[in-house]
Amino acid sequence: MYKSKVLVGLVLLCYVLFTVFEFSGHEMVSYYFHSAIVPLITVLYLLFIKRKSKLFLLFLIFYSVSDLLGVVIANLPYDESQNLYNFEYYVCNGLYILAYIVLVVKIASSLNLMHVVKYFKIHILVLSVLNIYLLYVLHAIIDPNLVFESDYYLELTYNIVVLVLLSVALLNYFYRDNKKSFYLFLGALCIVFSEVMDIAYIYVAQRCFLNFLGTTLALGAFYFFYQQSKILNVVNNEERYLVAD
Repeated sequence: MYKSKVLVGLVLLCYVLFTVFEFSGHEMVSYYFHSAIVPLITVLYLLFIKRKSKLFLLFLIFYSVSDLLGVVIANLPYDESQNLYNFEYYVCNGLYILAYIVLVVKIASSLNLMHVVKYFKIHILVLSVLNIYLLYVLHAIIDPNLVFESDYYLELTYNIVVLVLLSVALLNYFYRDNKKSFYLFLGALCIVFSEVMDIAYIYVAQRCFLNFLGTTLALGAFYFFYQQSKILNVVNNEERYLVAD
């Protein structure tokens, strides 16, 4: 219990130091502390969650590796050819995409898809229309800043996966209507808003508040994801027994 509190304290300390350095104009130092948050949460999950989900662990690992890889590349000598930047852009974003795909699979694997399609047709239709609109808005912001066609497809894939994550999490909450599914939905919602803040920070205006808000939402997302990992899942409304995730 004491060790878990120490790790939680380190996560909060990294968040506080990120905030302090971000608003004091030390962007690189704040980036280091930002990048340490999820790896520490991954260690917390590995050490203190008894019933581990392999898929959720894989999600944390992919996300953590991307964060840590960004720090390593940021400390390498400047590359005028931009090869390091391109490597970081494609590999790190690819790892984030893999992380979100794994999380989508984890949530979707516990759903009865036939039941969802049968009873949530209107929900699926509304979510599809909303996702298409959000994709249009996001790419209207991103497109003028993209150089290569491959960048467009990467950004499109990234945003589609994030929005699918939110949709699947929401359908899972409708289907199960329990505390675990509610936390998963809140986590996915925070992730989506965090990504929107990151897009605004990168492509609209590099304001400290946007970066702070994006990181705060991401931390909130991982809080909810971590909390749901400690809760057993109700199979459905008719079956009243519990199963391990």
